[in-house]
Amino acid sequence: MDARKLETIPLFRDLSRKEREQIARWADEIDLPAGFHLLDQGRFPHEFFVIEEGTVAVTKDGVHLTDLGPGDFCGEIAILEHERRTASVVAATPVTAIVMHARDFETMANELPEVADMVHAAIRDRMAR
Repeated sequence: MDARKLETIPLFRDLSRKEREQIARWADEIDLPAGFHLLDQGRFPHEFFVIEEGTVAVTKDGVHLTDLGPGDFCGEIAILEHERRTASVVAATPVTAIVMHARDFETMANELPEVADMVHAAIRDRMAR
């Protein structure tokens, strides 16, 4: 993935060029059609997603919780908590996303504590809702 694209993502924009280049080595950029299931509630975690373009719908127990769009991310809770997925996420429109496998996400969280802090803050915010 092109590290320059990470400059536009709020989660990564304040990192140094070198740190964004490292993340780019851990991540891939993918295009997904509308209706694609990024995450399924109850499944084991394998990926973390950051939305670049498009919209995804988040549901829990079949109830719509929210929509996520460019700059938003999902999949982090189950990876960090070593639990099954807490919600389902489905592409509402065609989506371009950054995807990182769980092992690479955990490495990123350990090696770049400022990113981990932002992810943990987002988790606290989501759990408070």
